[in-house]
Amino acid sequence: MRLNDLHPAEGSKRPRRRVGRGAASGWGKTATRGTKGQKARKSGNVRPGFVGGQLPIQKLMPKFGFRSAMGMETAEVRLSELAKVTGEVVTLETLKDANVVRKDKKRVRIMLSGTIERPVKVSGIKVTAGAKAAIEAAGGSVEDLVEAPRGKLQKKVVAAA
Repeated sequence: MRLNDLHPAEGSKRPRRRVGRGAASGWGKTATRGTKGQKARKSGNVRPGFVGGQLPIQKLMPKFGFRSAMGMETAEVRLSELAKVTGEVVTLETLKDANVVRKDKKRVRIMLSGTIERPVKVSGIKVTAGAKAAIEAAGGSVEDLVEAPRGKLQKKVVAAA
């Protein structure tokens, strides 16, 4: 058998319908387009979603979804990944140096996932409530952050009694 001997099975391929080739072809005159109207003309196609004078369906439907720009530049770090950081103080810079967080991230949040064995001091990073309890249970500490008026994070200043 050679390539020029190959052909599809009998009856599996139907011939292309050639419209507009006279009345004898069965597809002559209006050539399956019907009579008159926009879609009977030679360039009478309408774009997807066009409903002809009505408000289009995509404008009628409600918009949904939201992608926070702040979320795109915030990294989530598991509690167990803090073991990769050398030293006692964990900051955004030390996490980047240890390749735990990508260099383009501007914020970090530590999540409760895994365990932490050694005491660490977390500074300038948001920490979930569960992760904070785990860090403090291991003998570490967390500096709280408060929201500044212009949306920047600042360390909470605790007045000495």
